[in-house]
Amino acid sequence: MPPQLINLSPDLKRLRDEGYFVQVKGALLLMRDVPYVDTRKQVRLGTLISSLTLAGDVTQRPDNHVVHFDGDLPCDANGAPLTAVVNQSAEFNFGHGITAKHMFSSKPAAGYVDYYEKMTTYAAMLSGPAEVLRPGIRPTVFRLPEEEEDSIFNYAETASDRSGIGALTDLLVPEHIAIIGLGGTGSYVLDFVAKTPVKEIRLFDKDEFLQHNAFRSPGAPSLEELRQAPKKVEYLKGIYSKMHRGISVHDLVMDTDSLNLLDGVTFAFICIDGGEAKRRIVHKLESLDVPFIDVGMGLELRDSSLGGIIRVTASTPGKRQHVHDGRISFGGGGENDVYSSNIQVADLNALNAVLAVIKWKKIRGFYRDLEREHHCTYTTDGNMLLNGDLDD
Repeated sequence: MPPQLINLSPDLKRLRDEGYFVQVKGALLLMRDVPYVDTRKQVRLGTLISSLTLAGDVTQRPDNHVVHFDGDLPCDANGAPLTAVVNQSAEFNFGHGITAKHMFSSKPAAGYVDYYEKMTTYAAMLSGPAEVLRPGIRPTVFRLPEEEEDSIFNYAETASDRSGIGALTDLLVPEHIAIIGLGGTGSYVLDFVAKTPVKEIRLFDKDEFLQHNAFRSPGAPSLEELRQAPKKVEYLKGIYSKMHRGISVHDLVMDTDSLNLLDGVTFAFICIDGGEAKRRIVHKLESLDVPFIDVGMGLELRDSSLGGIIRVTASTPGKRQHVHDGRISFGGGGENDVYSSNIQVADLNALNAVLAVIKWKKIRGFYRDLEREHHCTYTTDGNMLLNGDLDD
């Protein structure tokens, strides 16, 4: 956690200044070493957990009154459960190595004005009975965490922790992602991947970011930016490094001499046209035992309208042969290809990227994947989505 989050948030700073052992993990606020009484009338220490509502690196008014508790069932001084505050007992997994066994719900009429009021209120409910049995014990222990969290993001990612899917998001943390090709689809892949906590995102593209790219990529460059004809990798890094710290760039066409730049990746998105370059990349990834996804799009202009198919083909260590049996074309695209000349297909670029990123997350266990398909096509006419090459 960036230290300024506590220093710039008066409620969090007040908690720490008064001796509460507070820590931020992701978008969760933890108060550790809170005394409580268990069912055997023993004084124990537990951890209160609250989601955080943030504006950049400053807390806002809490958007709910709920906290979770990592500890046994809290009781009064006689060992009777605090049923007035315990709302639910279950196994909660928030990711970041944080779990809880109970959910508390105690809502004042006007809600909590800040996290100081919220956390000290719950701490007092738990520590009061403990003080009866052990006079002098307090939740103010004047301890600091041994080390603060070093996030891959420049500011806390609140979406996962607020919705309780932090444990699933943790599945993506170890990834070193390569995105090869940053045209319409590749740039949207980057947009989605940059919002995940992967350790590294390597970008590969030789081209400049020109006028046509502006109309089939996420965001909106200014005219001044287009006049500079920036390299795609540099332009996109400039945007997404504002959020994600792990972006590296390679301004090149991947050939035999540069394939070693794929060493160390754990997953790859191939977003380039067919050709020998793609064949070399596929063979390299297979030799590294790295799963990858190849995307493609085929459109034709007929009867004054566009129609066609977008494709997502996955290759994993347990299923490779379909890639070489025709699912991926290694032939080069022609100059008369409609997709190469028509720039108004941002919606299909985005959909192609969405399907690819969803498949990546399915492979990693984030989304449920019962069929385990390795090939998927979407046909614009009829809105038809088909799966193929299911796991054996």
